[in-house]
Amino acid sequence: MDKKKYFFFDIDGTLAVGTPGDQYVPESAKLALKKLEEQGHFLAIATGRSYAMAKDHMKELGFENMVSDGGNGITINGQLLEIKPLDYEKCIALIDECKEKEYIWAISPDNETRRLAPDNRFYDFTHDIYMDTVVQEGLDPRDYDKIFKVYIACYSPEEDKLEHLKDLPWCRFHKEYLFVEPGDKSVGIKAIVDHFGGDYKDVVVFGDEKNDLSMFRNEWTSIAMGNAIESLKEKATYITADADDDGIYKACQHFGWID
Repeated sequence: MDKKKYFFFDIDGTLAVGTPGDQYVPESAKLALKKLEEQGHFLAIATGRSYAMAKDHMKELGFENMVSDGGNGITINGQLLEIKPLDYEKCIALIDECKEKEYIWAISPDNETRRLAPDNRFYDFTHDIYMDTVVQEGLDPRDYDKIFKVYIACYSPEEDKLEHLKDLPWCRFHKEYLFVEPGDKSVGIKAIVDHFGGDYKDVVVFGDEKNDLSMFRNEWTSIAMGNAIESLKEKATYITADADDDGIYKACQHFGWID
């Protein structure tokens, strides 16, 4: 085997294809992963999802290692090592501004598969089923000592009016609301490589969307799927085929990591 490499795969649109309710990993991708693992390479998922929302998916996909929570969660050999929350004071300031300007908000104050909202407005506005929204009347974020995510329901570009949003990382995946969440997967990638005393130049990342931009760095090999957004392709070391056209397998063949 050549020198051990550290592979990190985004999930949706990269490793898994199809709609959220009918997702699958192409057989060619499974075969590529199997061959990489047999050769002793390190394999991990790199996702913006919270650990609670991603851990079962990690196991279903056959992984033991994961960067979760947008770079702030680290799992090695099936064990969650840490999850760093968002900047607490900045979150409080943002939520206070949301209250003042009558923006609809919700929070994830812990590692659970649900969000908390002070009333029914968040679900009524978004009808979101990504995770359960639990109404806790009189919800006060100051009752919690950590905040991992904030959700703000509004249509773009209404978020531009929130001054405190500029102080925090955020991303919009749905037209009805945005996620305030950690947004630098490279932080978690570096933490894992440091844990093993590895070299960043031996890192390989695969991605397709805007929340993968942070992990496409000159320090290592970055591979964009054929179905990736253009801004990601512009940062890529290599552009492979679409995820559902054996993209992962073809890239690994191209670089000689598998035959």
